[in-house]
Amino acid sequence: MKLSKNILKDINAGEVSVPGSSYFDLPEKVLQFGTGVLLRGLPDYYIDKANKENIFNGRIVVVKSTATSGADTFDQQDGLYTHCIRGISGGNLLNNYIVNASIRRVLSAAVHWKEILALSASADMQIIISNTTEAGLVLMSSDRINAGVPASFPGKLLAFLHSRWKHFSGSSDSGMVILPTELVPENANLLEDILDELAQLNELEDSFIVWLHTANHFCNTLVDRIVPGKLSADMAETAAAHLGYEDDLMIMSEPFSLWAIESDNDEVRSKLSFSKADKGIVIAPSITKFRELKLRLLNGTHTFSCAPAILAGFETVKEAMSSTAFVAYLNQLMQHEIAICIMDEHISPDDAIHFSEQVLERFANPYIEHRWISIAVNFTEKMCRRNLPLIQKYYGLNNQVPEMMTIGFAAFLFFMRSAVEEEGKYSVSYNGRTHQLEDPNSIIFCEAAKSSNTEQYVHKILANQSLWQMDLSVLNGFENELVTCMGQFETSGVNNVLEAITSKNAGE
Repeated sequence: MKLSKNILKDINAGEVSVPGSSYFDLPEKVLQFGTGVLLRGLPDYYIDKANKENIFNGRIVVVKSTATSGADTFDQQDGLYTHCIRGISGGNLLNNYIVNASIRRVLSAAVHWKEILALSASADMQIIISNTTEAGLVLMSSDRINAGVPASFPGKLLAFLHSRWKHFSGSSDSGMVILPTELVPENANLLEDILDELAQLNELEDSFIVWLHTANHFCNTLVDRIVPGKLSADMAETAAAHLGYEDDLMIMSEPFSLWAIESDNDEVRSKLSFSKADKGIVIAPSITKFRELKLRLLNGTHTFSCAPAILAGFETVKEAMSSTAFVAYLNQLMQHEIAICIMDEHISPDDAIHFSEQVLERFANPYIEHRWISIAVNFTEKMCRRNLPLIQKYYGLNNQVPEMMTIGFAAFLFFMRSAVEEEGKYSVSYNGRTHQLEDPNSIIFCEAAKSSNTEQYVHKILANQSLWQMDLSVLNGFENELVTCMGQFETSGVNNVLEAITSKNAGE
């Protein structure tokens, strides 16, 4: 049988959390742009949890950009979907199932535009959530809000807000709390600036533009949860046999979740009452702390450890976590080097250590196939943006080479040195596997490696200011340590190097 409201009474509540019958009478409070798995696995998860605890008591209307012929899966399943939460939390292996009922209905902008605009007249509507990817937060200057359906997400949002402003005669209490979750720094500030410029291009009323900025609350946000999405065919079949029903919208996520929302406004906090349902939601005057923890300890660690893992023969993150030496490397990298570089008046030692411990649990998740070569996409840009500031900060604090960061950077240079060009594409081969490089800077490494020994290659790359916006060869001892480390990789192999260095440091 297929998941729908009609079968909820037949689902074993001991196996899966299901909504009560009164849940379906809750009003529509949220307009959500996007049906993607991140939204369903994070914001919608929190809202569903709060509804089941009688905290928020509101449902979601989803706007999708594509048209669908006939009833789609959301209609067939009454907006319901199963959320599988699998992984390690607090040292325990979790495998939980939730039937999420937060989505009331899904509307197509191409087909149901009048219905979407009509929602602007609802006093119950309070919140707008979006995830249209980074490409969605762009100004499309040709968008006109009174000439059919605007093409861009900002155009659609502006049309909705303008319609609301007109319906409520510019009332100051008719504004919305707007929560973009696109992975762009200061995403709400960017969205507000785009709306302002688009309003000017549409020659909208000055009083509307004032209302746009004063009655609405644009809140920068940061989301963090791995949501791989739809289950594999084998996993879906196993889940269906276990649960007793089929679900074409079933998704999976890790246990860890974070939604940091930047605001110090009491009205915002009141409207976002679902934040009381889960400690993963944080409303704070500044979310810089959370962005820094994620960027440096999660993303930065991924980038530093990516090349060592590939060179050591590991294909996935969870596979690498079976190596004692690799786990020791990650632990020493995060807690002894990265952590001290990010601690300040906002990030305490406990914050950094606790987050690094969570990172290790997330890396070890046995249910997620996170391939290292996928992490290596745009490798050079990631190393520069995420990790170069850490290397510089470590030098500023200690005036010496950061040992674990240097291993990661040396492995990166070693990995990129073997780039081979064929018909304008670059690839590398290690441990019997050939990997296509998706890095626009591959040509620089390929050219630097030609007719160069290790010392010359390392110097050329470090001194290339187009890559790093500075000359890294001036960092005291860094160049020599990189050359030494790369030599050790060649003679001993990465695994032996990691084991020797981490064992030495553990015994000190």
